[in-house]
Amino acid sequence: MTEESAKLRGLLSLIGSGIAIALSIFQLYTAGFGALTAMFQRGIHIMLILAIVFLYYPSSKRASRDKFDKYLAFDLFLFSLSFIVVLYILIFFDEIIWRQGEWTALDITLGIVTILLVIEASRRIIGLVMAIIGLVMAIICLVFIMYAYLGPYMPGLLAHKGYNTYRIVGQLYLTTEGIFGLPLGVAATFVFIFVLFGSFLEGTGGGNFFTELAYALTGRMVGGPAKTAVIASGFMGSVSGSAEIMPPIMGAGAFLMAEFTNTAYLNIVKIAIIPAIMYYFATYCFVHFRAKKMGIKPLEAKDIPRLLNVIKKGFHFLIPIGVLIYFLIANYSPMMVGFAGVISVLGVCMIRKETRIGFRQLLKLLERGTQNAAMVSAACAAAGIIVGIVTLTGLGLKFSSIVLSFSGGIKFIAILLVGIAALFLGMGLPVTASYIVLVILAGPALMELGMWILAAHMIVFWYSQTSNVTPPVALAAFAGAGVAGADPMKTGFASCRVAIGLYIIPILMAYRPLLLNGPLPQVIIAVMSGTLGLLALSSVTTGYLFKDNNIVDEILLGIAALGLFLPHLGANVIGFFILVGAFILQKRSKRGRHP
Repeated sequence: MTEESAKLRGLLSLIGSGIAIALSIFQLYTAGFGALTAMFQRGIHIMLILAIVFLYYPSSKRASRDKFDKYLAFDLFLFSLSFIVVLYILIFFDEIIWRQGEWTALDITLGIVTILLVIEASRRIIGLVMAIIGLVMAIICLVFIMYAYLGPYMPGLLAHKGYNTYRIVGQLYLTTEGIFGLPLGVAATFVFIFVLFGSFLEGTGGGNFFTELAYALTGRMVGGPAKTAVIASGFMGSVSGSAEIMPPIMGAGAFLMAEFTNTAYLNIVKIAIIPAIMYYFATYCFVHFRAKKMGIKPLEAKDIPRLLNVIKKGFHFLIPIGVLIYFLIANYSPMMVGFAGVISVLGVCMIRKETRIGFRQLLKLLERGTQNAAMVSAACAAAGIIVGIVTLTGLGLKFSSIVLSFSGGIKFIAILLVGIAALFLGMGLPVTASYIVLVILAGPALMELGMWILAAHMIVFWYSQTSNVTPPVALAAFAGAGVAGADPMKTGFASCRVAIGLYIIPILMAYRPLLLNGPLPQVIIAVMSGTLGLLALSSVTTGYLFKDNNIVDEILLGIAALGLFLPHLGANVIGFFILVGAFILQKRSKRGRHP
């Protein structure tokens, strides 16, 4: 690299770092001392996110940050536009409010530019995970915009009167019903501060602590490394703000659910705990049976950290988790909870010399927080385009009518249709965007079938996660395959089996009081029977219980799982006794083969 190239790259890196750090400080300040009004909070947030995306993520693989060429010139042009289009709204906000609906040519021109910037930013940053996903996300946004234009030419229920450019662009750019809508609002407040918390916790050594803790707990068991992965992912997922289903921090979707349903976030956490534990139990059972089937031995004692030593070395990382839980229970706002969590991480990391950080590392953690949140924010802004069109055209009600028509009013079929729709949406949208679009489109149909609003949202939330582990586009599985050097598609199909609870538990939510929405005795029966059913199903999918399953074992365990899942006490009892019978038959058969 020449001296001029190094200077150019260094200058761009300095600018990008400065913006990223400034955004983290802005988010931290507004979380602790009060957010700005909606348009200003969301505007400043997306302005800096767009700027970072166009600075950090080139438009082409051929682009370089080592020389000033046409690619860099184009990216710097988009970088500049990111400030112009948002500052225009913030500076002339009062005038824009006064002329609601009577937009000027400049309003619409800048609005078109903003829409294109958001679509391009989402394409670039989401395309980092998989190029096709970023492209499909952009195409979906454009398809929805075209739908707003072509309403009179659409068939049947999809038809509407159609809208002109002024109406469409005004909706998406100059109101809080489009790009600057609720999805971006959640990303610019709750989500960012919890992602920052996760970045601080991991960057100061908390991630290593939770991984070592999982090793200490599971290393001596059969299939120790795989079980460690299950436990460690649960630990880190519960506090990192990533797309996870384990409370207390469940990713952007959970915060959106709280806003969509006007429910306190603490209530979302409460009802989500039992299904999440059941999911991890099912995953753990699968790993155990698979490890036994393959003869995987425990780790050697020398490779397993001692539990007391791990706790002694990293107990202080449990304090921020306690702070989060305390502030949640005390009914503080999610922003204040996240703010307290970040401050507590900063405080506790100073307890030990090994985890103490200096000013330069603090800046790095602030920068990393913005980088980790950028994809969610870009996706939420792009999802705002889709939501804005759905609101403008009334597509949500039309789609719900289609779901009700195809399902024949049968709740089970409607849930399956939602699951299929989630899988297809997940091929082109990240998890958060998939949840937003699907709950707007299909949520009303589920509620019209008599489903509790939180149950409907939780079902959609869970099914929006399936794209991570379901081929042909299994993002998390493909990422894991890349790390392991394994075949992506084989890994994707394996992940389907591991995550079997992800497909089953949402159906149980619709028929059983897993979300604490029933009398305590019914909740206990539902949890116990559902958990045993997941154990039986894990055995079926691995083909192993105490020994390799034969055809009779598979049939018995399958019937047991079905009986335990059904919302009827008699069926649960029958399923339980069949499961016990399968246990006894396998135990006797194994004992007979090994006297």
